[in-house]
Amino acid sequence: MIFNCLTIFPEMFSGFTGTSLCEKAISRALIEINTVNFRDYTEDKHNRVDAYPFGGGAGMLLMPQPLFSCFSALDERYAGKKTRSVYMSPAGRVLTQSKAAELAEYEVVNILCGHYEGVDQRVLDHLIDEEISIGDYVLTGGELPAMVLMDCIMRYVPGVLSNDESLSEESFSGGLLEYPQYTRPFSFQGMEVPEVLLSGHHKNIASWQREQALLKTLLCRPELLKDAELTGEDMKILERLKNKLDIPIEL
Repeated sequence: MIFNCLTIFPEMFSGFTGTSLCEKAISRALIEINTVNFRDYTEDKHNRVDAYPFGGGAGMLLMPQPLFSCFSALDERYAGKKTRSVYMSPAGRVLTQSKAAELAEYEVVNILCGHYEGVDQRVLDHLIDEEISIGDYVLTGGELPAMVLMDCIMRYVPGVLSNDESLSEESFSGGLLEYPQYTRPFSFQGMEVPEVLLSGHHKNIASWQREQALLKTLLCRPELLKDAELTGEDMKILERLKNKLDIPIEL
């Protein structure tokens, strides 16, 4: 899978691409991350990529010309490949696991990292397939959100995760938060691991994990339950937990 990050600060990505899971995925040729400085495509004699907005307003906007030229070069280079172009923006739809899985189906994902007050609307209208946000807050630029997006997507690329179950069992898979997990020692400063996890009874362990995932989601992110993949037994557990804890939530 290929990621192209369109940015005027390519140096920001060196730490991300050179460490942890990302570095391993790149070294094994499972993913490719290219930083493309769209300043290299400007036709402005002063090498500018931004200008004041027509009609007034605070700040500067990224101009269309460098970006149209940059995207044109990428289109030519990756002609024939299944491509999606996104713009990291607080105005976009918030990134979810399902969106990451959807984007992982593409061969090439172009990610435009904005700066200043945003980008000329013609860029969004003609070059961008969708805008994506990582939350309802504003950052200096789109580079950090782009790294978040790539980190989330690349976990769906076959071979990136060493354990195939890691992705299916972690938080948000199936619409629920992940159940609590424990490791050695069994007892630490008087705090003990739940006995069921040491029982060796796989059915009981699975039942405990499911109930704990439901409980954690109910307490921390109840809005997720609306779209979660719930069974009839799950609904019974949730009703019991809701009544026990006196939580006024409609399921």
